[in-house]
Amino acid sequence: MNGIFFVIVLIAFGVAGVRQVMWEPPGGDAKSPMELLALAMVDTAEASVTLAIGLVGVMALFLGLMKVAEAGGMLVIIAKLTRPLMQKLFPDVPPGHPAMGAMILNMSASILGLGNAATPFGIRAMQELDKLNQVKGTATNAMVLFLAINTSSVTLLPTGVIALRAAAGSQDPAGIVPTTLFATICSTTIAIIIAKLCQKYWFLEPVPKVGTGAAPENSTDAPTMETGVPELDADSPANNLDVDELDLDDAGEAYPAWVSISILLGILVLIPLTVLFGKQISPWIMPGLMVGLLGFGVLRRVRVYEQFVEGAKDGFLVALRIIPYLVAILVAVGMFRSSGAMDMLISPMSFITNPLGMPAEALPMALLRPLSGSGAYGIVADIVNNPAIGPDSYTGYLVSTLQGSTETTFFVIAVYFGSVQVRRVRHALIAGLSADFAGVVGAVVAVSFLLAG
Repeated sequence: MNGIFFVIVLIAFGVAGVRQVMWEPPGGDAKSPMELLALAMVDTAEASVTLAIGLVGVMALFLGLMKVAEAGGMLVIIAKLTRPLMQKLFPDVPPGHPAMGAMILNMSASILGLGNAATPFGIRAMQELDKLNQVKGTATNAMVLFLAINTSSVTLLPTGVIALRAAAGSQDPAGIVPTTLFATICSTTIAIIIAKLCQKYWFLEPVPKVGTGAAPENSTDAPTMETGVPELDADSPANNLDVDELDLDDAGEAYPAWVSISILLGILVLIPLTVLFGKQISPWIMPGLMVGLLGFGVLRRVRVYEQFVEGAKDGFLVALRIIPYLVAILVAVGMFRSSGAMDMLISPMSFITNPLGMPAEALPMALLRPLSGSGAYGIVADIVNNPAIGPDSYTGYLVSTLQGSTETTFFVIAVYFGSVQVRRVRHALIAGLSADFAGVVGAVVAVSFLLAG
């Protein structure tokens, strides 16, 4: 992200500088390109703080509700429902191994949009999978498949994006729930297919040590050859999360297979219905979530008020913590747009993508999402808060769906594989980027159907 941030600012400055040198004052109060660039910096910095403050209430609401669901055991219920499917997807992982429980809980947290809960379970899963790895330093088939699913995980509740849309004044902030569900189903399906197909062509080979030839198959020494996975610094999430204390026991048992299959089929049936009748369903989503999650907590004998308040505190802190990130990204994006560099980049490509349902304004989001989560979030925030576009336009729905339905592939590879010193990622990048592409296509199809209905 350091490089991306600096390059965006540098290009904006360079383009504005060239335009400034060639600029001829038309008379009147017209501002020069450099003056417009400076004005954009100040305006977007102020707007980013206003946006973050507007997010406080909505983030507190959603994280409060999710805290009630988590305290009621919803994470474990989803884990038990998905366990039979997981055993089919990961035949190389023993059913009772801790890796299976960690993977199930990670994916369950992702389904509910609990990113903070998903990450430590994901790192723990990688650590447990590495214990089954006979070729240290090289990703196993199970590792690659798990990472591919993580970059495309099915999402029922994209709470962060809903909060952003609500803060931007959307009349239907939860309208992206059906489109996100459809897009993530597409991306996850492609991720699984590509990972399974490619594993036949990428063999498990040890990472050679520099100057000594190939490492023995059972070597446990840390690999030293760089193959694209960056080292994690001291502040990395993988080094700061207390993954050893995670409780995986509750995910150890599964519901009967017929229960899991019935619910899975029910969800599959709901997908086309939610897309086709999204406009009729979406007004019910937010009130329904409030009543449903609180009701679930009451049935599970959770002290819903106390848990809600505890979760809301986290929402308040999260909204405030993102202010520096929003300032950095939105200022960079504002400079990029004000300088004219944005038009120079997307105008040629838009002639191809516009007829395919990808407007020019959404192109930077689709290109940046696999590289930087914060960068993509900044672009979404900029678009939905742009009065000329807004959160309820086609572009607003599309970028919101893209943000909620794809993951930062390169970051996930760096954190998860870096936590176990895997340098040879095999086909993980191909599977992850294929899932990203499928998510973009799925988002375009779903949003087109939703807004055409």
